[in-house]
Amino acid sequence: PEFTVMEIYVAYKDYNWMMDFTEEMIERVCMELHGQTKVKVGEKEINFQRPFKRITMIDSIKEFTGFDISGMNEEQLREVCKSLNIEVEPSMGKGKLIDEIFGEKCEGNYIQPTFITDYPKEMSPLCKEHRTNPELTERFELMVNGKELANAYSELNDPLDQRARFEEQLKLNERGDDEAMFIDQDFIRALEY
Repeated sequence: PEFTVMEIYVAYKDYNWMMDFTEEMIERVCMELHGQTKVKVGEKEINFQRPFKRITMIDSIKEFTGFDISGMNEEQLREVCKSLNIEVEPSMGKGKLIDEIFGEKCEGNYIQPTFITDYPKEMSPLCKEHRTNPELTERFELMVNGKELANAYSELNDPLDQRARFEEQLKLNERGDDEAMFIDQDFIRALEY
């Protein structure tokens, strides 16, 4: 059968548990459909046997570009993009720049199932802050055959933090980022309750 991309959006308490659950679910589906965990996709053989590889987004970027972007500001990220020959727009903020680097230089390398974890906060305005690093969020995407198969995160439930993130998104929108979010007053009010 032809390989199709499926996305899973889920709010959950512990993202390690959710990765375990996702692995188990996909492995079981594979076994039920094919009687084995190996699936041929074009010329590639993908093995959905657990456990899947796990790597942080920052470590992935370091692995495929040689650049350690942790702690870099927007201007430094623009220089990294320039040295990697990645086209960027003036409207792109820190999160978009990181997303461009990952998309251009890393994403396509993940043929076998791999969880990309710990996304920078600027990329994930609805995600809860990471428990051990306030610059990151508790989010993962499962990459298979160079494409996103699943996306999941711990949902942000702090109305003050959410308002601040929406305000940052609004600044990006004013710079011309058409994907930046607006301030959703109803959503913030619901979180307050």
